Amino acid sequence: MKKTTYFLIIFMLSAAGGYAQQLEKEAPVGFDQVQGAIAHGKLDTVEYHSKTVGTARKAVVYTPPNFSKNKKYPVLYLLHGIGGDETEWLRGGQPQVIMDNLIAKKMAEPMIIVMPNGRAMKDDRATGNIMAKDKVEAFATFEDDLLDDLIPFVEDTYPVLADREHRAIAGLSMGGGQTLNFGLGNLGEFAWVGSFSAAPNTKSPEELVPDPEATKEQLRLLWISCGDQDGLLGFSQRTHDYLSNHDVPHIFYIEEGGHDFKVWKNGLYMFSKLLFKPVDQSKFDQYSPLGMPAETNVRGAKYPQIMPDGRAKFKVKAPKADNVQLDLEKKYPMAKNKEGEWEVTTDPLGEGFHYYSLLIDGVAVADPASETFYGMGRMASGIEVPFKGDDYYAVKDVPHGEVRRVRYYSSVLRSLRSFFLYTPPGYDQDTDREYPVLYILHGGGEDERGWAQQGKTDLILDNLIAEGKSSPMLVVMPDGNMPVAAFEERGLQLFENELKNAIIPHMEKHYRVLEGAENRALAGLSMGGIQTLYVGINNTDLFSCLGVFSSGWISQRQSTIAEGQYGFMKENTEKINNDLSLLWISMGGEEDIAHDNCEKMLGEFDKMGIEYRYSEYPGGHTWPVWRHDLYAFAPLLFQ
Repeated sequence: MKKTTYFLIIFMLSAAGGYAQQLEKEAPVGFDQVQGAIAHGKLDTVEYHSKTVGTARKAVVYTPPNFSKNKKYPVLYLLHGIGGDETEWLRGGQPQVIMDNLIAKKMAEPMIIVMPNGRAMKDDRATGNIMAKDKVEAFATFEDDLLDDLIPFVEDTYPVLADREHRAIAGLSMGGGQTLNFGLGNLGEFAWVGSFSAAPNTKSPEELVPDPEATKEQLRLLWISCGDQDGLLGFSQRTHDYLSNHDVPHIFYIEEGGHDFKVWKNGLYMFSKLLFKPVDQSKFDQYSPLGMPAETNVRGAKYPQIMPDGRAKFKVKAPKADNVQLDLEKKYPMAKNKEGEWEVTTDPLGEGFHYYSLLIDGVAVADPASETFYGMGRMASGIEVPFKGDDYYAVKDVPHGEVRRVRYYSSVLRSLRSFFLYTPPGYDQDTDREYPVLYILHGGGEDERGWAQQGKTDLILDNLIAEGKSSPMLVVMPDGNMPVAAFEERGLQLFENELKNAIIPHMEKHYRVLEGAENRALAGLSMGGIQTLYVGINNTDLFSCLGVFSSGWISQRQSTIAEGQYGFMKENTEKINNDLSLLWISMGGEEDIAHDNCEKMLGEFDKMGIEYRYSEYPGGHTWPVWRHDLYAFAPLLFQ
């Protein structure tokens, strides 16, 4: 998902620094009801000659209250759906009533609204099979009819401001698709574009906006809205995602509802208020009443939702509970509604993956609406927050590898254990090829599932390999938890023994791997970074590349181990530098809880002359940082 929604009455800052009024996020009660004590506009049915179709065609025209031929007006072209015609908005949407009320309250600019028949063919009635090929094609043909015939007719017949700054286009369903196709395809003609529940006729985002910079310069407002229960929501979503990734300002507005006039009338009300006046694009992400369900939700779960401004909205039904809190980086009190649902909206969240729990009367439980992940030493819920630039782990139409769970008997620990294994695309087809191996380790409170699930290892490698940025490799994701504390020296020694004498031998016996240190890399995050420092530095004859993510020797708990390691490294500096082709160390910025320990450790490395490469990616001690670490580290391996 990536971001944007819309602005309206603006949060008006008072002199005291508070907000005088919140943004209006939906139409008020009565917005579509006739008000007797105000001036009303007029509706006329007109005919124009269409050179495109070769016949006379009809349109309905709304002129605003107190219309004067001595004044010039902006124009909104308002398009119908696949089963409608020029009268559909009148029958279901009452646009004349909505506009009369808005204009009376001085909430919208007086404007002319033209409602044409968007089916550009000689028999343009919505009869028979409305899905017939010729009738569907006629909706595309209407682009020529609109530009070459209807707009010139309107500008010859009515007192209008005949330039793009005063010309808008909007539509519902099939007309919403036409709006995006024609509006974004003709930015020299339209500066204001509003799509309500765009249908499958909508072109791909790459076709709609081939030049994002040019689109940004010319558009005054791009509005995309849809009901949260509309089966066509995905077409609006994909356009929104593309626009967000390319920094094209727009409003992505989601409300309760399906594919119906309740949604479309509200969309027209919200959109019309913004037309032909200055708009504050910085407020675009504050307008949507709802967000998109998080990708980490279980199938069909409506909440949690990610709002366009990065906040998250949570809701859980617990009618008998006395107190419910959301525990997500901080504790948020939740409010109970009359249906027994507890709800809250968070502050804007950082990018990527976050663990969270619900505290129901003091008991931490997983959210039944969310997928669960092993982290924090237990199963917890997780929420994925999309952000610009997260496409490096998006599911794309590229060859995909596989993640397998491998069970093995450990002669070191005398027990059955397991690890996850990523095999690159083509592994099972090219049975003569052997591959290098990256062994990658999780953090404390997690296990072998961490890199396979939270880390999105397979998608990151799939995309890197498809782009030719990384060598195909196997990735082993073992369980670094030992029977004794992994941070203590005995735990580190046990893991070293397990990796050297159980996991690597199992891999080299059962899978097609290239042997030798030059074909092995070891990396890990946090606790796994400590294990990498211990095992990797002590065994440079086994590994040619080491990656240490968000880690460093912990001076208090591990001072004795660190002193021993520094002593070993000082005596073997030349060997370590010669053996390792890469020692890559990264942190999640200064906010990373391991930053200070790492900084002290690097100071020791500098004194000894240990060669390393250092990188920072802001975000703290979190999975978004570690995903990016893998994305940056993997291309450096096995070159």
